[in-house]
Amino acid sequence: MMGLTETNMINKNKKVLLFGFLSTITASLLLVSNAQAESPYEENQAKQASKLAAYLKFTKIVSIIEEQYVDDLNASDIIDKALKGLLSNLDAHSSFMDAKESKELQVQTNGEFGGLGISVGMKDGALTVIAPIEGTPADKAGMKANDIILKINDQATIGMTIDKAVSLMRGKKGTPIQLTVIRKGELKPLIFDIIRDIIEIQSVYAKTIGDNILYLRITSFDQKVVSSMKKAIKEHPEAKGIIIDLRNNPGGLLNQAIGTVDMFVDHGIIVSQKGKMADENLIYNATPDNSDTKTPLVILVNDGSASASEIVSGALQDHKRAIIVGEKTFGKGSVQVVMPVGNNEALRLTIARYYLPSGRTIQAVGVTPDIEVAYGEIKKAEEGISIKERDLQMHLESELQKVDGIKKDDEKKKNKDKSVITEEQIYKDAQLKSAVDILKALMINKK
Repeated sequence: MMGLTETNMINKNKKVLLFGFLSTITASLLLVSNAQAESPYEENQAKQASKLAAYLKFTKIVSIIEEQYVDDLNASDIIDKALKGLLSNLDAHSSFMDAKESKELQVQTNGEFGGLGISVGMKDGALTVIAPIEGTPADKAGMKANDIILKINDQATIGMTIDKAVSLMRGKKGTPIQLTVIRKGELKPLIFDIIRDIIEIQSVYAKTIGDNILYLRITSFDQKVVSSMKKAIKEHPEAKGIIIDLRNNPGGLLNQAIGTVDMFVDHGIIVSQKGKMADENLIYNATPDNSDTKTPLVILVNDGSASASEIVSGALQDHKRAIIVGEKTFGKGSVQVVMPVGNNEALRLTIARYYLPSGRTIQAVGVTPDIEVAYGEIKKAEEGISIKERDLQMHLESELQKVDGIKKDDEKKKNKDKSVITEEQIYKDAQLKSAVDILKALMINKK
C-alpha cells in the first residue's frame, strides 16, 4: 500500500511541476498580450502570444485526458474527437471527416447508390428535412418539409452529424429503412417505412393554366434547368405570364440558379459571395443577352425552398422583377468546400456566405415573400343544377354518355390534362390560387 501511495504522490508531483512550468509560460505570455500595444509590431506580438497561450492550454488538456481518462485513448484519437467537436460547433455545415467518412463522401458524390429523395439540414440543432424531392420514395411515403428526423432505424439522431445521417439513409436499391419523425401538429412521432431506390429527378415540369399562363415547376437545380426552362417557354409562345414554383426545392447548382435569374434580368448583381479570403469574394452579374424583362412573373416558395431556390427568389425580388408568394424560405446561404488534410482525412469548411443584390444575407434568415400565404385548400361554393326543360334531354344524353363511357376522346383528354392545371386543382392549393390571381392582375396592368 505504501508503494502505491508513494508512486501516486510522485506522479502527482511530476504533474504539478509540469503544469507549474506550463502555467509560468502561459502567465508570462498573457502579461505580454495584456500590455498596451503601442505599435503594429507590439500588437502583432500580443496576438502571437495569445495564440501560443491557447495552443498550450489545448496541449495541457490533451495531456490530462491521455493520462487520466478512464478509458485508454492515444493522442491521435483525442485530437480527432476534438476536431470533430470544433468543426461541428462552428456551424451546422462544417465537419471533420476521418478516412472512412471521407471515402463515404466520395462514394456519395461519384457513385451510384440508393436513396430516399430528401434533402436534410441542421435547424436549431435538429436533423430537419429541408424538402422531399418530388416523385421520390420519401415524397411518395408522405414526408414533408420541416419534419424532424428523430431516429434512423434504431439510431437516435441527437448529436449526429449531417454526414453520418446521410450515410445511414443511403444504401442499396431495394433495401428498407425506417424513419421516426416529429411533425408539427402531430401528437406523437410518425413512423415511415421506406424502400430505397435510385433517385432520378425530372427537374422541370411545364404546364398551362388557362389560355395564357405558363406554370414551371422546378424540383431541384440540376444541370438541365436553364435549358429545360428555355425550351418550355419557347414551346408556349402564347404565354403572357409565368409562374415559377420553387416550393420544396432544396437547391442545387449555383450556375443554374444564376442562369435562371439571368433569363429575366438584364443588368446588375444577381448574387455575391463573401468570405475571409480575397479569392472567395465573387460577384455574379446579369447579362443583357436574350433576357425577358417584360413578361409578368410570380414565384412560389415555402419553408422547403433552400439555397439555389432562395438565390433565385431573393434576386428576382430585389430586382423587383417578380412577386414572391408563399411562406418564408429555409435560410441556407453558405458556401462549403471539402479540403484534404492528409492521411485520407478531409475538412468540410464554410468559407463564404451568399448575399442578394440588396446586400442582405440568406443564411439563417431566408427570403420573406411579398405576399405570405399559408398552404391549404380554398373551399368553393358548389353551384346548383339549373336546367331548362328544352335542355333537359340534351343534358341527360350527355350524362348518360359519361356513365356508359362511350366518349371517344376520353383518352385524348386524359393525356392533355397532364399538361394542364385545372380550376379544381387550383382551388386545392391556396398558394397557387393566390399566385394565379396576382399574375392575372399583373398581366392586366401590363396592357
